[in-house]
Amino acid sequence: MKRIIVGTAGHIDHGKTSLVKALTGVDADRLKEEKERGITIDIGFADLTVGDVHFGFVDVPGHERFVKNMLAGAHGIDLVMLVVAADEGVMPQTREHFDICRLLEVKAGLVVITKTDMVEAEFAELVEAEVSEYVAGSFLEGAPILKVSSRTGEGIDELKKTLGALAKKVEERDERAVARLPIDRVFTIKGFGTVITGTLIAGRIAVGDELELLPSEKRRSRARGLQVHGHATQEAKAGERTAINLQGIELDEVTRGQVLAPAGRLAASSMLDVKLTLLKSAPRSLRSRSRVHLHIGTAEVLARVVLLGQNELAPGGTCFAQLRLESAALALPTDHFIVRSYSPAVTIGGGVIVDPLPHKHRLREGTAVVAWLEKLVVADEPERIGLLVEMAGERGLNYAELAARSGSTDETIKRTADSLTKTKRLIAAVANPLLLIARADFENLAKQVRALLKEFHSRQPLESGMSREEVREKIFANLSPDIFRAVVGQLSDRNEVIAEKDLLRLATHRVALSAEEQAAKDHLAEIYSRAALQPISLEEALAQAGSQFGIDAARAQRFAQMLVNSGELIKVADLIFHRSAIDGLRATLQRHKAEQGAKLDVGVFKDLTGVSRKYAIPLLEYLDRQRVTRRVGDAREIL
Repeated sequence: MKRIIVGTAGHIDHGKTSLVKALTGVDADRLKEEKERGITIDIGFADLTVGDVHFGFVDVPGHERFVKNMLAGAHGIDLVMLVVAADEGVMPQTREHFDICRLLEVKAGLVVITKTDMVEAEFAELVEAEVSEYVAGSFLEGAPILKVSSRTGEGIDELKKTLGALAKKVEERDERAVARLPIDRVFTIKGFGTVITGTLIAGRIAVGDELELLPSEKRRSRARGLQVHGHATQEAKAGERTAINLQGIELDEVTRGQVLAPAGRLAASSMLDVKLTLLKSAPRSLRSRSRVHLHIGTAEVLARVVLLGQNELAPGGTCFAQLRLESAALALPTDHFIVRSYSPAVTIGGGVIVDPLPHKHRLREGTAVVAWLEKLVVADEPERIGLLVEMAGERGLNYAELAARSGSTDETIKRTADSLTKTKRLIAAVANPLLLIARADFENLAKQVRALLKEFHSRQPLESGMSREEVREKIFANLSPDIFRAVVGQLSDRNEVIAEKDLLRLATHRVALSAEEQAAKDHLAEIYSRAALQPISLEEALAQAGSQFGIDAARAQRFAQMLVNSGELIKVADLIFHRSAIDGLRATLQRHKAEQGAKLDVGVFKDLTGVSRKYAIPLLEYLDRQRVTRRVGDAREIL
């Protein structure tokens, strides 16, 4: 069954609530004060099934003092019934409500002229002509205009048929999208606890689902029970008026304006990048940094409007802006919002969310930011994902950030990531959990690494390479370690950079030694080779090599490090051995294992190798680390 949300709009006392009651049999005025005063103060709800369409009606107050309540109900409607009384015609709140519908980009609806039983037919015809002229050029131009009397029932059946016909043309909401339910009512039921209601504007919510209140301090709950239009159900779907019994949540923890969403999926923000339109009827231009009332979903928050690329927006104008909120709110790309002037509170404009989680823009960024936003505002969902990653620059976007900022489903993110990495527009620095970076930024980081290594080799031609940690600190200090590993890995795969242990060097780098230097280096290696398992100190070896070939201590020290880096010399604690000595030791142990068994203690090790305890203990600990031996109590086992 198709689910459609219909909202009323119109001036106070034009018969909106009576019309909903005539259609559904439900009095949407639920408050005692509403019944006593005879006016609608807060939003009310009713439902009706016509054929294979289920309509949920949102009845909004018409009084100018309660426009903020009207806005809480108008956010999720598919069709609008613009209600105009036959005895009054178009009035101020008719205009304001209709401006709001246009700013929210409601796509379809109709006009209902009520109270036809109170005027002559000719007068009703004049009102119809007035309304037809008023809506010309809007989304209601050419829409049905019906005359009804809620008191006599005249025209109600035709209205139901017309709603059914309009519903067929309304695009159904996406049940596969990430679930969002802006909260418009909160109350308690004895024996059940806290219950919230709202229109499920996207996705599905089932009993048992873990949900999160946003904005809040990570307040999570489970849906203990669900009702749709007053009937218990196991699952609510997009487009349905839904009541949810929240497990473990107190009444004072929930307010109108919060949103229920899947736990850990979305994020509230105190800044929003938007495309803002100022109504032609706005009383004055809007200056940058003006304070306004922002209405988004069911929330109302105070905000500063920072215009991007200009200082003032004239009535009827449109520009990009950053809204800086005084308290956080949840929004997603393509959501619509309304702004009202701070004082007096009148509707002056509205627009669409472009980026719900931006950084704070500086004045000098204006031109560049506007260029990005111009691309984002026209992008489809996959293109938006690509742009968001590119906008993140060298730090890239991980999966959680991308999900919260785009509002896209897992399926869409995965499909888009696969597509954009295949075309090499994006690079997956990590596949799971996903971390994406734009190819241009990735290559820029790679370029910086190459340049840094080139400069290092120029300064230190005798060094085998630069410390990985130093490279990371100089270029990637503020970036994810995964980005660093991905860039180095890619450079290594492309044979542009060689990674050896803890060092990085350009593949073209060769240590250039003179014949005398090479001879000194070889002699140093030979000294350790002859020492076998009875190593001499580094200072003594350096002194021997330096004195024989006239090499200063600093260069001799670099030769030693080159030998260690290449693996020809091996450091064992504070001792240094030639690789051939360690290889010979491994062979000795394997022969012992074959002839005498795998067990080995310190005494036997000393007898096998001829080393003192001073060298035996460090060597055995090294062999343990290399998994040549394994310590078992006070003894070892040869592996």
